[in-house]
Amino acid sequence: MIEKNVEAIIFDFGGVIINLDYNATIDAFKKLGLDNFDHLYSQATQSNLFDSIETGKISPQHFINSLLRLLPKETTPKQVINAWNAMLLDIPIERIELLQELSKRYKIYLLSNTNKIHIDTALQTWNRTTNKPIEYIFEKVYFSHEVHMRKPHVEIFNLVTTNEGLNPAKTLFIDDSIQHIQGAITAGLQTHHLRPEESLHELFS
Repeated sequence: MIEKNVEAIIFDFGGVIINLDYNATIDAFKKLGLDNFDHLYSQATQSNLFDSIETGKISPQHFINSLLRLLPKETTPKQVINAWNAMLLDIPIERIELLQELSKRYKIYLLSNTNKIHIDTALQTWNRTTNKPIEYIFEKVYFSHEVHMRKPHVEIFNLVTTNEGLNPAKTLFIDDSIQHIQGAITAGLQTHHLRPEESLHELFS
């Protein structure tokens, strides 16, 4: 149940709105021959390569080429992209409809740690699911690779609240990663850690 003093809500994207399966990407890279991919990347901890593409410090091509150097010579860039995107699943239409309803009662925003490769594919999934552009639903979307900072750092939460003129104490942040929740708490926001067994509909019912 949402507190009565909430005026704005900031949503995470992956794992909250779009369904994710991190193991699908780990398995896809293992099938390509990168057996230690799960040590390089996980939801909680990432190597510098993944941090760099999520903060826009390197280009998608640089990222792909870096992974190609770790893979068998016959691996193609397209195979790398497909493996990287394997974690991206569906966006249930019911979630988009819920967001549209919430946008009538609150100012809602999107804040995502993401990268150019993922977000292009995720937005294609969004556009296949609904004819409402993502900018129609949210007041503003913030992607880590565009603002060159990422959760859980306090700076990215301060960026959103300052840019949008939000009172952190009256702003709710919803994310499925506990380390991001902790960063938001430090920034003074209200928070809700969305666990795997929960749904957004239950939270707002």
